[in-house]
Amino acid sequence: MITIKKIAQLANVSTGTVDRVIHNRGQVTQENIDKVNKIIEKYDYKINIHASNLALNKKFKIAVCIPKNNQLEYWKLPIIGIQRGAEEYKNSGISIDYFYYDYNSLSFMKTCGKLLKAEFDGLIIAPIFHNESLFFLNEFKKKNIPIILIDSNIENIPNRTYIGQDAYQAGVLSGKLISIGLTNKKVNLLIVKINKEIDDTSIYLQRIKGFYSYFENKIEYKNYKFNEVNIEQFSKGKITKQMFEGIDAIFVPNSRAYIIAEFVMKNNIKGVNIVGYDLLEKNIEYLNNGVINFLINQNPEHQGYLGVCNLYKKLVLKEEINIENYMPLEIIVKENYGIK
Repeated sequence: MITIKKIAQLANVSTGTVDRVIHNRGQVTQENIDKVNKIIEKYDYKINIHASNLALNKKFKIAVCIPKNNQLEYWKLPIIGIQRGAEEYKNSGISIDYFYYDYNSLSFMKTCGKLLKAEFDGLIIAPIFHNESLFFLNEFKKKNIPIILIDSNIENIPNRTYIGQDAYQAGVLSGKLISIGLTNKKVNLLIVKINKEIDDTSIYLQRIKGFYSYFENKIEYKNYKFNEVNIEQFSKGKITKQMFEGIDAIFVPNSRAYIIAEFVMKNNIKGVNIVGYDLLEKNIEYLNNGVINFLINQNPEHQGYLGVCNLYKKLVLKEEINIENYMPLEIIVKENYGIK
């Protein structure tokens, strides 16, 4: 079968010119377009994208923008998946550059500023600060390169693909799980918002909104009372026993349910259902000893891996990729996780 190199020789042009004609990009004179297409037609050339990339020694640089994970175990997991994907596709010319930011909006924006000045072929980003992410992505879209959003979703961004859970439905599921076994006529539910800094991330608010929606307009839940408290992650002193007086169940809409579970266990608080998210080591510990009742796993490691896989399809194979890639809502209990 004829190769791109042979086509270039027969047309008396560079291999780069042949590549631009085949993929209809860049500036090529009409004369060269006609010469290349004539040879392609004569020899019935079929595009082998992967082989042509290897022949041209093509490189694809991917930027990853994600929180530092020195104090946040959750954010170690997508990096593991991204590294696995990078290793799998390294022979296809894919390389990864990491842009880490502290878990605050100022650090995030500074890191985004660096990304706007750099040149990459694709981006994987966790847009956990919604307003700042929206501003950045509206600027970044001018680069016209594929963008993979993991963990949190922002719609109406060109060239964007989302990989993660449907946060609203994850909240609905939390409501359903937390109501299991609560047969009292009057039930008190507590929503505990735990953040390093109290922020309004899209995924966070969508989970809470979905949680409330499960109980709306259902006569069997008309006597349910809802309470909310905000706790900064490293201010555990703000947690008091009074918060849990008369509380039947607790919903923690992020991966930090273990902070509440630890307090509940140390203070011997009984009869409280706890629902949270993600298979962090401490969450699993309290799941296994029965303090946490349910965890909803969003598999951040697989999100990171799928991010690289999708960019490989888009950049290397020139294939279209799905705009929305929802992860399953995995319900984890002590019995189906297993005691370690």
